[in-house]
Amino acid sequence: MAKGKGQRIRASRPGGRPDMRQQIQRLQEQMLQTQETLGDETVSVTAGGGAITVVMNGHQRVESILIEPEVVDPEDVEMLQDLVIAAVNEAIEQSQSMAAERMGALTGGLGSLGGLLG
Repeated sequence: MAKGKGQRIRASRPGGRPDMRQQIQRLQEQMLQTQETLGDETVSVTAGGGAITVVMNGHQRVESILIEPEVVDPEDVEMLQDLVIAAVNEAIEQSQSMAAERMGALTGGLGSLGGLLG
């Protein structure tokens, strides 16, 4: 009985399991496609009650910053700077979360690869 099991393992090792290789290849393709599409997805964050709006894509690139004219006060540039920093940092966090969620949806199935990657 033990010999039979050993023979099956040896027989499948040289070429590996085709279904597992195909599964890994599909996962890699899906991960690349998801990574590319993240560049087209955006998050929009506001700060200062909507005075500053930052739009960032899934690659953590700022696409736009909108500053409402009433928040521009030459006497208080520091407040404007703080608002921009807060909005950009929040946009980065949201963009990273979005990317992790999209990629996690794919990598969550790694356990089904028979422990090969874990």
